[in-house]
Order: sequence, then C-alpha cells, then structure tokens
Amino acid sequence: MGSFSIWHWLIVLLIIVLVFGTKKLKNIGSDLGGAVKGFKDGIKDGAAPETPVPPSQVTAAQPGPTDKTTIDVEAKNKT
Repeated sequence: MGSFSIWHWLIVLLIIVLVFGTKKLKNIGSDLGGAVKGFKDGIKDGAAPETPVPPSQVTAAQPGPTDKTTIDVEAKNKT
C-alpha cells in the first residue's frame, strides 16, 4: 500500500471541505489554536518560580453556641 501521493491527500481534503464546509473548519482551527495557546500560557505560568507564602498563624477562636466541631483541650507535658 505504501504512502499516499499528493493527489490522494488533495482528494481527501476536498471531501472534508465538502462535508464540513469552510466556516466550520475555520471555527475548529481557531478553537484548536486558542486551546494550544492557552496550554502554552498555562505551562509558562506554571514554570515561573512561586514566591513562598508564609504559614498563617493559628488563632484560638471563641466557640459560638452553634459551633459543635471545636473541641477545647489543654496540652500537658509528659514527665
């Protein structure tokens, strides 16, 4: 079977244009280009060195009357 000649590819391209139409093919091409551009921008943004975020302080909140998930416990040292 081997490879296809240029005439085979032109006939396939002509059939694709007849089936889908040029407007739909243009939209597909621009959508694909936008997706590739977005992917490249995402990769570039992800590769940038991030500034370290300082850990937030844990503060003791006063439990409200409806707060049932907070447990008040004292830590004791082992001797």
